[in-house]
Amino acid sequence: MAQARLMDGTALARTLVEETGRRAADLTARTGTAPCLATVLVGADPASVTYVRMKQNRCRTAGIASRHVELPATTTTGELVATLRELSADPAVHGILLQHPMGEHIDERAAFEAIAPEKDVDGVTFASFATMSFGLPGFVSCTPGGIMRLLDAYDVDPSGKRAVVVGRSAILGKPAGMLLLARDATVTYCHSRTRDLSAAVSEADIVVAAVGRARLIKGQDIKPGAVVIDAGYNAGNVGDVDFDSAVERAALITPVPGGVGPMTIATLLEQTVDAAARQLGVAR
Repeated sequence: MAQARLMDGTALARTLVEETGRRAADLTARTGTAPCLATVLVGADPASVTYVRMKQNRCRTAGIASRHVELPATTTTGELVATLRELSADPAVHGILLQHPMGEHIDERAAFEAIAPEKDVDGVTFASFATMSFGLPGFVSCTPGGIMRLLDAYDVDPSGKRAVVVGRSAILGKPAGMLLLARDATVTYCHSRTRDLSAAVSEADIVVAAVGRARLIKGQDIKPGAVVIDAGYNAGNVGDVDFDSAVERAALITPVPGGVGPMTIATLLEQTVDAAARQLGVAR
């Protein structure tokens, strides 16, 4: 069997950001207001600082204004909630991204829920999960949304296929499964405590690895001809899938880096422009 075809998230994200930039420029010209994304960072975790800087750079590329709020690591849940509520009430801010992790002392869910649903462009609130699950207008979680865009770009129709999502986080695994279910896939959720994970993965036509454990999914676990989406990112630039062995069995596979990651940011920017258009009354 030939090696898997790589799903190039970098190229697809570039195209999406270019289109988002055109939409942002049009919106700015029509309303006199540029879409604005506020990023909130608690502490100075090096990886988080890098991610936020990357997102700010992409904002500039797409003609989206960015406002950065940096809070000390000692910030309490109450202080963070107050900041997010203030941003939610600010008409000049159209989207809000709360960078995580944010410290074990922070009630992450309380912080997320302080973001107004109409500005939840990262798709992290209860409201966003509900609208996503019911197929109603709203914002999807960015990484799962980017995954669906990748599947569409490579003509992968989930309908009738068996999809296995390895991971159950509230902003990745769970919403990824719901989006696949909405597209008529038969979805199985697995996680780090699943018994005989290899057997479950081996039945999958589509595998979404999102558990945060380096090379957990081995090539021998992959059904020949399956589509493998690796949403993991671990130390050493490796994903949750053992790429070298999986590429020998899959039909399509995302590299790490260069697969899912760029699509996450592109989806965030697209949803920021969507949010701005709705708030400015010119939604398409």
